[in-house]
Amino acid sequence: MGFTEIFVSSHDGALKRAAALEDGGAAAPGALRIADISDFEVERLGDLAGTAVHSAGADYELAMVDVSSDSLLGVPPAMVRSLADLLSYETEGEGDVLEDVAHSWAAEEDMPFGAEQAVRYVRQLAELAAGVDPAARSGLYVWTR
Repeated sequence: MGFTEIFVSSHDGALKRAAALEDGGAAAPGALRIADISDFEVERLGDLAGTAVHSAGADYELAMVDVSSDSLLGVPPAMVRSLADLLSYETEGEGDVLEDVAHSWAAEEDMPFGAEQAVRYVRQLAELAAGVDPAARSGLYVWTR
């Protein structure tokens, strides 16, 4: 298996980034690159985050954004909000929600990393999601090979 790169960009920028990745481009500054996972694992993280912030049942399915790249997927707004909410979500006596989500994600079948690494990935991803600005026409994108 290859890798998945997650990044914030405009639609046009995402298409350019996808083309660069198709040609073997290096990790982009500010992007999160995770080896040996696919879009399915990213969707599972969305489900876990949504449940943790009490937004279960929303649409967390990644969607193709352009016919020019079947490897480039867009993250739906509900998933972006749930991921961003992990940074500030507070519960009484339930511990760190972001860490709980990361530990659950790492425990999923065939995950190629442990809980400690998952916490770093989920924190980075939540920070990316928090940086999405719909007013600037940016979105969160997933490219997977």
